[in-house]
Amino acid sequence: MQNSYKRVDAHLSSLGYCSRSEAKKFLKMFKVSIDDVRVFDVTKKAYHNDISVENEPLDAESLLLLMNKPSSVICSHDDAGVLIYSLLPQRFQRRNPKISTIGRLDADTTGAILLTDDGALNHKLTSPKSDVSKVYEATLAQPLKGDEVEIFASGELLLHGEKKPLLPAKMEVLSPTHVRLEISEGRYHQVKRMFGAMGNRVTALHRVSFGEFSVENLETGEYKVIDFTQNAQEGKYIT
Repeated sequence: MQNSYKRVDAHLSSLGYCSRSEAKKFLKMFKVSIDDVRVFDVTKKAYHNDISVENEPLDAESLLLLMNKPSSVICSHDDAGVLIYSLLPQRFQRRNPKISTIGRLDADTTGAILLTDDGALNHKLTSPKSDVSKVYEATLAQPLKGDEVEIFASGELLLHGEKKPLLPAKMEVLSPTHVRLEISEGRYHQVKRMFGAMGNRVTALHRVSFGEFSVENLETGEYKVIDFTQNAQEGKYIT
């Protein structure tokens, strides 16, 4: 659990409320308090947990967000097009360090994606050793042949251009052209390539969940803040 001790302007700027140079003006415009006592001195030092803005606690020092990513939105900081970060509040976009996606989803893939400004957490969840379960729903161009469930579960499927077979994956057939697939890896375009290896093509792909986090109750483009402190206390995802 973070609770850093530093100047008020440093707290506000790192969390995206304002820049260091704007801090004096911010304190005049908004009620910034330390232990419920309003302050106007940007050089005043305090613990993060003792500061409030307009009687609301500061945003968490480390953020973890879950978003139901829309189609045509790009998981990048600098590519052309609609970037996923533009869907976040301006304050979140100005945080330092920056918020980044944990892994990526293709522009045409929708669904569960996590975002964080915690580099260690990001590395942990994108590491090949993480084995985080990811559940997808895929719509296929052609009906299933009938042997895909067994092949995906075998742990012997070798993708084109790779030397190491995929780990076993669980597939539930929802219809001849609609499946739910659970994988624990995150290889490049993995789901699309798995069906490509079967002579089929994915026409629509939606990630239902990433680990324990599901977007089944989130509207498209909606996000929620995960209680990072609670997860840390429970030992979830945090080393």
